[in-house]
Amino acid sequence: MLLALLVALVVAALFTTLPDEDREGAAYCAPRKVASWSADELTTGEFTRYGNDASRTDDWTGGDGTHSVRLPDGRVLWLFSDTYLGQVNPPPNLAGQPHSWRDVNTPLLRNSGVVMSAAGRLEQTLPAPMFPDPAAGQWRWPVAAKVEARSPGADEQVVRVVLWTRENGTGPWIYGVPVATEVATLSLPDLRVEDIVKVSDQSGIEDPARRVLYGTTAVDQDGYTYVFGGSDEQATARPASAAHLARVPDGRLAEPGAWEYWDGSDWDTRDVRSRPVLGNGGEKGVGSAFTVVRDGSTWVLLTMAAGTEGLTTVTSYWACSPSGPWYGPTKAFTPPLPHDSAPRKDATAYNPQAHPALGGAGAGAAGGTVRDGQVLLSYDVNWLDATPRVGQSHITRNVDLYRPRFARLKLGPAD
Repeated sequence: MLLALLVALVVAALFTTLPDEDREGAAYCAPRKVASWSADELTTGEFTRYGNDASRTDDWTGGDGTHSVRLPDGRVLWLFSDTYLGQVNPPPNLAGQPHSWRDVNTPLLRNSGVVMSAAGRLEQTLPAPMFPDPAAGQWRWPVAAKVEARSPGADEQVVRVVLWTRENGTGPWIYGVPVATEVATLSLPDLRVEDIVKVSDQSGIEDPARRVLYGTTAVDQDGYTYVFGGSDEQATARPASAAHLARVPDGRLAEPGAWEYWDGSDWDTRDVRSRPVLGNGGEKGVGSAFTVVRDGSTWVLLTMAAGTEGLTTVTSYWACSPSGPWYGPTKAFTPPLPHDSAPRKDATAYNPQAHPALGGAGAGAAGGTVRDGQVLLSYDVNWLDATPRVGQSHITRNVDLYRPRFARLKLGPAD
């Protein structure tokens, strides 16, 4: 009787540690959250050094949409969306503040690439923009990138870069209306753009808030690249957007016909059948850009929190598979922002992105997998103002307001 009771208690304890959905046969994994974090002044400082270097006028001085990919020779290609080149002037700025600054007339480019040496020193800005505008009033923002075989089984490798195509919009679409997801192929080692193909055309969906762009993050597992995407529901005043999921067999990112989309229960070749894997239109969901890593058998999604808290605060979810179910949000954290001498301090953080190939003691990890639970996370910084011209004046008079900042995270057990 005592033995039977002990067995029953062990079985009961096991099942109480599993979320309800996982009792129905889904693989078990350990719940994870951000257990601790610290500002990474070293990586942040490297971008400050490079951005403030006034020896050239055709190199990177600021940008957002920060993504990275480790190249076969050890270099790292950093990809940015909206980008400033040009000259940075030393402090004080024209308002007498102690900030490095750029002229307000400095042109803004839609994308750029910066190359870091294997030793971790930023060395070169590639000719910008890297990816030309597809049509008048449209532009391309680079997102997730990976090195893969030129074709399945081939020895030659290339870089695939997922691109978001957007076009001019009005009203809530001041940052552009989503149009399509594309994939660019870059040659190695010279990083020349060879080709760009469209893999998901969303222009036929009437409501822009229901259009999905893929590539905010990509993770490899078991012969597939899982490509996460999202809707733009935040542009319509919803507190959070919805996360979507596609997958592509290794070596086939540039083949539109190889893409499959999660329809809520299975994989479908039609992107219009895609259904969210996370997001309820309220307190659960993702920001306009988010990131996903694998820590052992657990998938961890990091995003800005829902609602106004998401202007400064990063939170996370976890799951046992990329399609979910996703649990959370877990306890959030607020990374540091640059200081500004203005009376209002409206600096905001957005677009958290993991960089597994540069992650602490786990450096060298690839495919979205982290080692020892350590994550290098970047987050972009901007100035929030209802009048874009006012916001631009802040990010030109203080260049730290439009550059990535970095934090080192340690993942640990979730409650």
